[in-house]
Amino acid sequence: MTQIDTTTIWIIIVGLAIGSYLLRFTFIGLVGDRPMPPWLLRHLRYTAVAIIPALIAPLVVWPSATDGQPDLPRMAAAAIALTVGYATKNILAAIFTGAATLYGLLYLVG
Repeated sequence: MTQIDTTTIWIIIVGLAIGSYLLRFTFIGLVGDRPMPPWLLRHLRYTAVAIIPALIAPLVVWPSATDGQPDLPRMAAAAIALTVGYATKNILAAIFTGAATLYGLLYLVG
């Protein structure tokens, strides 16, 4: 692994901090005192629905625990969690059944 220069690291950290501040300031400082248009509010409602699968999918399809190779326990746990979540509309039931399936299959399969 190559060593990165400390100046480069600090430039990246400061750049990300400024970018993060400006992104938040856009909504809080510039738009915060005005009502948002209905079409924008409708699209913002789906932000979490889009982000959660984007965070979970790589962990299921290319898990680092198996060096990026898909395996049965993770695929089955994701499928069962999706099915339970869709059927019950209960996020906690989906999380707990997915976790129980994952750990149960990891115990059984090895």
